[in-house]
Amino acid sequence: MPATLPVADNRLREEVRLLGGLLGEIIRDEGGQGLYDRIEAVRVASVGYHRHAGARGSAELERLLSDLSLDDAVGLAHGFAVFSLLANVAEDRAGKRRARSQTAEGARADTPEGALARLEAAGRSTDDVRALLSDALISPVLTAHPSEVRRKSVIDRIAAVSDLLDGCDRDDLACAPEVLRSGLRRQAVILWATRLVRTTGLVVQDEIDTVVSFLERVFLKVAPEQLIDWRRRLNAPELKPFVRIGAWVGGDRDGNPNVDAGALRAAFATPARAVLRHYLEAVNTLGAELSLSGSLARVSPELEALAAGSGDASPHRADEPYRRALSQIYARLSETHLILTGEAAPRPAPFAAPPYDGPSQFRADLSVLHDSLVASHGDVFADDGLARLIATVDVFGFHMATLDLRQNSDVHARVVADLLRVAGVCADYAALDEEARLAVLAAELQTPRPLFSPYADYAPETLKERAILQAAAEAIARFGPDAIRTHIVSKTDAASDLLEVYLLLKDVGLYRPEDPGACPIQAAPLFETIDDLRAARPTLERLLREPSALAVARARGVQEVMIGYSDSNKDGSYLTSTWELHEASRGLLSVTQAVGLRLQLFHGRGGAVGRGGGSSFAGVISQPTGTVAGRIRITEQGEVIANKYGEPDVARRNLDALTAGTLIASLTPPPDERMSERHGPTAAALSRASMAAYRSVVYETPGFVDYFRAATPINEIAELKIGSRPTSRTASTAIEDLRAIPWVLSWSQSRVMLPGWFGFGSACEGADHEELRAMAVDWPFFRTLVQNMEMIMAKADMTIARRYASLVEDQALAARVFGAIQAEWDRTHAAVLSITGQTALLGGQPELDRLIRMRMPYVEPLNHVQIELIRRRRAGDDDPRVREGILLAINGIAAGLRNSG
Repeated sequence: MPATLPVADNRLREEVRLLGGLLGEIIRDEGGQGLYDRIEAVRVASVGYHRHAGARGSAELERLLSDLSLDDAVGLAHGFAVFSLLANVAEDRAGKRRARSQTAEGARADTPEGALARLEAAGRSTDDVRALLSDALISPVLTAHPSEVRRKSVIDRIAAVSDLLDGCDRDDLACAPEVLRSGLRRQAVILWATRLVRTTGLVVQDEIDTVVSFLERVFLKVAPEQLIDWRRRLNAPELKPFVRIGAWVGGDRDGNPNVDAGALRAAFATPARAVLRHYLEAVNTLGAELSLSGSLARVSPELEALAAGSGDASPHRADEPYRRALSQIYARLSETHLILTGEAAPRPAPFAAPPYDGPSQFRADLSVLHDSLVASHGDVFADDGLARLIATVDVFGFHMATLDLRQNSDVHARVVADLLRVAGVCADYAALDEEARLAVLAAELQTPRPLFSPYADYAPETLKERAILQAAAEAIARFGPDAIRTHIVSKTDAASDLLEVYLLLKDVGLYRPEDPGACPIQAAPLFETIDDLRAARPTLERLLREPSALAVARARGVQEVMIGYSDSNKDGSYLTSTWELHEASRGLLSVTQAVGLRLQLFHGRGGAVGRGGGSSFAGVISQPTGTVAGRIRITEQGEVIANKYGEPDVARRNLDALTAGTLIASLTPPPDERMSERHGPTAAALSRASMAAYRSVVYETPGFVDYFRAATPINEIAELKIGSRPTSRTASTAIEDLRAIPWVLSWSQSRVMLPGWFGFGSACEGADHEELRAMAVDWPFFRTLVQNMEMIMAKADMTIARRYASLVEDQALAARVFGAIQAEWDRTHAAVLSITGQTALLGGQPELDRLIRMRMPYVEPLNHVQIELIRRRRAGDDDPRVREGILLAINGIAAGLRNSG
């Protein structure tokens, strides 16, 4: 496997060589010397092709690929995919070392130390930070959007390799060469012999289990530690949790027919099982530790009372009040586990006790112990395991993650129409115009009379939606109001889309006309397309003129709005999407401010730049002035979850970066507003030109859809078992109906990366480049836009993309469309270099440049193998190994590019 890599970090180079050498040995042992030789030959030919594009570079590569047997092709794809995964481990560790080194040299702005220093320099005090965080909400929301091609078994093995190398950093014994090599070889053998791609499709429970595994393995440790750290920094021991983990899995039914009431119940029972078992184990550990005798240690009256009420009658603990109190707590938790999960605790309590009504009761009991210990023995108990357990309860409660509901507005409209028709209120709701719909909905929201009758006949869709909302009402009753806070409405284009949600919530008892502000769930619009974003301001204005929606928003002080990066990009280009999101955010802020509310934006970002990817810290601080204000939610999707939150150190760094960005964006006066006024007309003009150039090719070029489906592995991606949702919303092959994830993933696989840059070059033609350079220096919004685009362009490769174009049967069509793509690439490449003043992409980011170039020797062979196997399959070779090889190549390319979908 490749070992000579252009890397400055010696440790990184050493670890890549170590892992690559071990994998090479395993390939020889498990696959044979012949397979190893062919892998190396294809790698060398791939490098030659890249250096000498055209006939000189392609002849040897074409000969090798066409001569490959199917077994060798599959073995080659498997080998490079595994190496890609292992090299990512070394790269992640290098990133951790750089972060530690940079923090030691001087606090980075995306760390707590750096953010506080920057705020102090701006004249902000600790009191200002404390006040903001006391009412802040910073929420990464884990979704099941399918851009994670790795199986959980593979992710676990990668984590095991990383743990071994991390252990070497901490323990000299673990670093002994033979000890380390033996452990790494064992994990690498398991990884080599593990299927990298799924053979069966995922169901919703699989996705729930995956999300819960991250919550249990990483967030349960990291989020409370971060809260304790900030409490200490700010001298605010009662600071409320400001980081709240969210989730969509089991509540997002937009386009996913597999999400039903049973899935929603499982989405609560599964994390509750995990978090309650964590609490039970922690309480058991404390019981073993806190053996303090009542005759030797002072205890508070509250603790005496808690111990006295325990059902623990053991004479061995008669003089051990902390243990008796903990026995009672354990017994109550054990019963709570049974009630909330339907299963007995792993080790049930020896005596019966009433369950906790909620996590606040559990916390109160723990606080009795903690207060007594601190009052009697001082600060030695102020920051111990009991304090960490209390912080964990503060963050996670019994529900672990706040679940969002989401559904398409068209579904709500059909369900409401069915209910109104059967109730005799409105014979044809769908035929009404917007104001007539609002009038009907407002009238119904004022009466306590339910629409639903258990004796009437309804469409199956109506019954399914009602059952889901009934399950949501049950969850809130059992887990508390933080269990579900928001119902997101996809495809929002009118205020009635939101009132329909409140009407449906009223029918299950969650919205009450006599007290609308008590509704525990707020309907939040999702503005996704360019037209939706442009109409967002008047749509929200109209919504907040409705007493029902305004009452809910006033009760919680904020109106949440979700803005979608993926579909707006697919609709209008990267530049236009980014600009329209920026302008919609400013408009939405003015609407909420006009009625005395705060705006809470929920950013529907993905991993790829074409779906809002890039640095979370840079993304937060580049938001329009006033739109953060201490509250921000961001989706974390697919491969991003494992990349950003796959291990505790990395997760903590990312949570800190989100927090730092939120503080800086909220408490320092960013230049965005004056830059928006100064350069806004230029940005708007660029946006219009970009969208025109993008749509002229993607939507208006005859045969473009045929080219896309032939020159990318979109059809093969549809066969990946990476999610429980279909790749298209309908049976249509139109780009409008294709989900954004497979759209972006297809272009990244073929190394075009079109959604991340197309249209920018045309937009910059004729523009004042002096102004563009000034915008990139002074305006965080534009600087972040260019930097993200530069990064994604560095991962693109037009030489390889041309080989994918050779898969198109109509070569005249291929020449026409690829020619347009190449021409726009050239224009965009030149524009970026002109704006940045560099001679090459990433010239100002040498570390990132080296890391990306390090990946290419093992990504590019996978591209070539994928092209060869796609060619064979489309020629009629239906051998299952052809399909397997294609999917392995997709897996490996996605892993190597990292933010591919």
